[in-house]
Amino acid sequence: MSPALTEITANWKGELTFIGQNAAGGSAQMGPFEGKAGIGPMQLLLVAIAGCTGEDIVSILQKKRVKLTDMQVKVSGERADDYPKIWTHIHINYLLWGNDIKPRDAEQAIELSENKYCSVGLMLGKSSRITSEYHILKPGENPD
Repeated sequence: MSPALTEITANWKGELTFIGQNAAGGSAQMGPFEGKAGIGPMQLLLVAIAGCTGEDIVSILQKKRVKLTDMQVKVSGERADDYPKIWTHIHINYLLWGNDIKPRDAEQAIELSENKYCSVGLMLGKSSRITSEYHILKPGENPD
């Protein structure tokens, strides 16, 4: 197997439910199973972009010695009306909590993630318009 090759398995659990699993044992549930709601495959793409860009931004800010106390990535998407109903617009809202976070540091980290490092976002950007915003909050501050 090529070192660049990644394999997952999706096992059917009845109706329209699948459990996806990677070689390390990590799993994702698509569809309801044993009374628990699942995440739809298209929703998993939004989860993937949130996790991908979030990992990048945390890593970049840590290298800049920015002290985050918390971070949340909210992603919303609009889908085409006709099949294959792809995401046509994805909006990312970055919420960064910490003391003394400089806007320029946040902007640089977001720009690097969105334009260089986040492979999920770069792939989805081939078919979707991706927009973003960020908010710097003090520890304990409510974003709403």
